Amino acid sequence: MGTIKSLLLLIFMTFLGALGGYYLKKAASQRIGLHVPFLAFFAAGVLLYGVSAILNIIVLQQLPYTVVFPLTSITYVWTFLLSSILLKETITRKKIAGVLFIIIGSIFLVL
Repeated sequence: MGTIKSLLLLIFMTFLGALGGYYLKKAASQRIGLHVPFLAFFAAGVLLYGVSAILNIIVLQQLPYTVVFPLTSITYVWTFLLSSILLKETITRKKIAGVLFIIIGSIFLVL
């Protein structure tokens, strides 16, 4: 697998990780127990985290650990977007600055 494909897979992996976190957040908004809303959100979150972990292993076979591990911070960018769009959480200038630093740092790692 080429480097570009591996990086795209890494970006997809981080998206799935963030989406898994979103579903766990939705599960956390439910009463914990054996009922459909909680179990559905919980199962979706765990499944997405699991797929993300498998993709992480595949990407680690292709790229150096010193690149892959820091780039998993892209998950925070997805989390920022998902929490803003889906959970309507407040976006502050401080949060935007933090995400911009993550993006800039990720670019430096890849170049």
